[in-house]
Amino acid sequence: MKLYSYFRSSAAYRARIALNLKGLDYEIVPIHLVKDGGQHRRADYRAINPQMRVPALRLPNGDVLIQSLAIIEYLEEIAPNPALLPADPVTRAHARAIALIVACDIHPLNNSGTLAYVRGPLEQQDQAVNAWYAHWIVTGLETIEAMIAPGPYAFGGQVTVADLCIVPQLANARRFNVPIQQFPRLLGVEAACQQLEAFERARPERQPDAE
Repeated sequence: MKLYSYFRSSAAYRARIALNLKGLDYEIVPIHLVKDGGQHRRADYRAINPQMRVPALRLPNGDVLIQSLAIIEYLEEIAPNPALLPADPVTRAHARAIALIVACDIHPLNNSGTLAYVRGPLEQQDQAVNAWYAHWIVTGLETIEAMIAPGPYAFGGQVTVADLCIVPQLANARRFNVPIQQFPRLLGVEAACQQLEAFERARPERQPDAE
């Protein structure tokens, strides 16, 4: 399998963690979102992923999957162990909810395309853009902090899709200097996850395109 990835992309980060946890072999194909005007905008990549975002996962048969949560659910189906979705239906719904808070509520308002539009056509200065970024991260993390009870992961002793989304989002917060010390439960989850090789190998600074 080939994972089209950008080292700073939190969505690609989620997919890397999932692939590592499942013990699946994959090749990283770097797609830089800034260099050359954004390599994701090139015609050759658009032919791979019409949405022109990362991650995208090319399967051995040539099919290409997009959207990190769809990729993670696919991996869950083809490699069910270790499971990333809790067996209990209620806990499973809670884990999915946290993943969706990150992927659907926080991330879309803070990804590179959104921030470029706020800076460009909307003509906002860095101070306003940074305030926008911090507001949506803190709002989302406040909700997640109230939903989890680390033990040591977001939902007990099993890593779930919630953890795969929490850790990259905290990394993004730090990158933009958003204070997160008010979220001790989330920081506890992060600390536990970072003890696992699958998370460590997926870290942005360990990627082949890291700068």
